[in-house]
Amino acid sequence: MTALSIGIDVGGTFTDLVAVDGAGTVTTYKVLSTPSDQSRGVEASLTMLGGAPVGRFVHGTTVATNMLLERAGARVALVATDGFTDILHLARQDRASLYDLSRHHPPPLVTRDHTIGAVERIAPEGVVMPLSDDAIGAVVDRVRMLAPDVVAIALLHAYQDPSHELRLRDALHTAFPDLDVIISSDVFPEIREYERTATTVAEAYLRAGVSTYLEQLTARATALGVPAPGVMTSGGGMRTVSQAAEAAASLALSGPAGGVVGASAVLRAAGFANALTVDIGGTSADVGLILDGEPLVEPGGRIAGVPIALPRVLVETVSAGGGSIAWIDDGGALRVGPRSAGAQPGPAAFGRGGTEPTVTDAHVVLGHISASALSGGVQLDTDAAHRAINGIAERLGAQPERVAHAILDIADAAVARALRRVSVERGVSPRDCVLVPFGGGGPLHACGLADQLGMDTIFVPPHAGVLSAVGLAITPERRERMISFIARAEELDASGISAALLAAAAGVSDDTEWSRTWTARMRYVGQGHEVDVPVADGDDANALSTRFEALHQRRNGFTIAAPAEVIGIRHTATGAGVPIAFARSEPSAWTATTRIDDGGTFDASIAGPAVITLGGATLRIATGWMGVPHPTGGWLLTRREVHS
Repeated sequence: MTALSIGIDVGGTFTDLVAVDGAGTVTTYKVLSTPSDQSRGVEASLTMLGGAPVGRFVHGTTVATNMLLERAGARVALVATDGFTDILHLARQDRASLYDLSRHHPPPLVTRDHTIGAVERIAPEGVVMPLSDDAIGAVVDRVRMLAPDVVAIALLHAYQDPSHELRLRDALHTAFPDLDVIISSDVFPEIREYERTATTVAEAYLRAGVSTYLEQLTARATALGVPAPGVMTSGGGMRTVSQAAEAAASLALSGPAGGVVGASAVLRAAGFANALTVDIGGTSADVGLILDGEPLVEPGGRIAGVPIALPRVLVETVSAGGGSIAWIDDGGALRVGPRSAGAQPGPAAFGRGGTEPTVTDAHVVLGHISASALSGGVQLDTDAAHRAINGIAERLGAQPERVAHAILDIADAAVARALRRVSVERGVSPRDCVLVPFGGGGPLHACGLADQLGMDTIFVPPHAGVLSAVGLAITPERRERMISFIARAEELDASGISAALLAAAAGVSDDTEWSRTWTARMRYVGQGHEVDVPVADGDDANALSTRFEALHQRRNGFTIAAPAEVIGIRHTATGAGVPIAFARSEPSAWTATTRIDDGGTFDASIAGPAVITLGGATLRIATGWMGVPHPTGGWLLTRREVHS
């Protein structure tokens, strides 16, 4: 038997496993998640393979995200340049909400009393104040008094000269051999003091917890004869478990990134270029953007309110999953989320003790979900779903069906706002994109979302219910390195660019079979934000500047009559992924009723309203929409007036 490539995605309610064999054939499994220890749910899914040989195991985890949300990380002490110890509290002086003066950003991961000033100073032109032995001793004494779990060191301009950070790290290791010390020049050697410091602190905060989880997971996998896992990073590539344990901050969007990677693979197979993606699971909805067949990767952003300036697939998360709880606020208005029923007890319809009304319960009441649509050992309790919706309907003085429709509309509105943010704010019109819904709930909400966004085409991918796990199973290994420098683009000739590319690639990978790409982070002189511009060996200043202006125009809608500058070069080395066969199986019998099982190739289209039970998900075709089977094994939905 050919060894399998497997991907396991841990969600708030279900843990999904996808196995891809040598022929590219996909087999899927789904079990309930175990929030108290995610590795137990992963172990349960691995046992579903029945001992089949596994050659490759890639995992998407929410452990890092959950630690940030719950503020359950390590106790960190931060060492910063003396006089700059308030950097995390000063931040960027932007508001959490432009018009709501009561909202604030979450507090930093390090308190002021755990921030230590090191008497030293490095400027762009060199060392201004040397780091003395006395200054090092003062830092060591302060760390001894605080007794933190881990120390993060982020000194001024260490991206250019890490010598002071290295000396402090060595001194702390000598004084405290068992203490983990993390330096910014290793974690994020790029300009911008605040982002570099915040990212280094996030790495320190997360590393111990992530390492413990990965050790537990590796032990469980090894006991079952499965190789140690690779882990999906926020940037959409895979790292080995040892690399991932040393780069915990890069895993903050591990699971959601897998879904966008899977969506981009099936989109390319289907011949689509631009898409908005929406992954609706039990706890939340993750939305993303695919341009020219590739996920949009951005240089960083806030995750659970914490700035992490590492590359990440564009994903925005909203609290609008199947388990999101409907409630009535103090003004008597119906609300949905952010609180979720999660995996335990889950929606009332799951029959696991849940009593509060959720989005899933609303679907059950309206007849959108049947017992055959559920998997992972869940039994549908229709009566419990009706009791939950009836309870809130009585308080509102409305009919249960009307309340159920309102719950879905509220959830759709929250997701539609997120879809507009990831597209319109980047100069992309939703009307120019295909909507790709996946996850257990994505295809249920697709038509409602498309109606709100004015989109005419929906592509429901094959394996929609477990597409994030598909992305994990096929994703290639990826390694990255960034070097920072500031230079006018016009001053870089072809030889200077080639030298910068070689410097960025140094030590990343010696495997000649890996594909290599470079991007230059560029901006107009005086700008406060950059554009990542593809660059290749042989480019000269004119090619680089022309490409930058075209991308700036596309992304921002304008150009500036000012010189451009480069602030860094990032090198990415990518290994080979796993091929997968996206093709519909042989025809099987079916009947055109309002509920059918998707078991083969169908010769006729289906006009809404209709419900189609997919593997691990349910597709709802709303009134005014037409659905036809797609050769990839998915479904293509168009508005009836467009279809005709």
